[in-house]
Amino acid sequence: MMRVVAAAGLLVLLGATAGVAERNLIPTLDNRPDVCSEQSPEPEWMQNIDVRESYKRLLIQQIYRAESMKRIVDAQSCDCPIRYPTWEVAVRIYTEHYAASEYWDIVEATSAYRHQANELRREAMPICEAGGNW
Repeated sequence: MMRVVAAAGLLVLLGATAGVAERNLIPTLDNRPDVCSEQSPEPEWMQNIDVRESYKRLLIQQIYRAESMKRIVDAQSCDCPIRYPTWEVAVRIYTEHYAASEYWDIVEATSAYRHQANELRREAMPICEAGGNW
């Protein structure tokens, strides 16, 4: 009987905690970034891409991210124009190498660029932290 009472008390406590946590996760409509407020926005056509082709947008985003991390490491600087360049290079890489690719080729390339960005992130993060841009 004590176990049942203890279990019920635990469930009530967890439910109350979850309710408080849920109230603290209210999304805001403010899209201003914490660092480098003048970031180059994604091209509008990428934002409006058909949902069935969103995998292409994801590849371009990962190319952009990998290129950004590479620029930081190469320059040993995390100034805003280095960390957040225009989308031109990422779109060009996509157009030249992947625009005519099949779905699974794009998924594979997305994974490769994500891996590359994550590896470079380890080097870029301390540089950006030192510059106050992380």
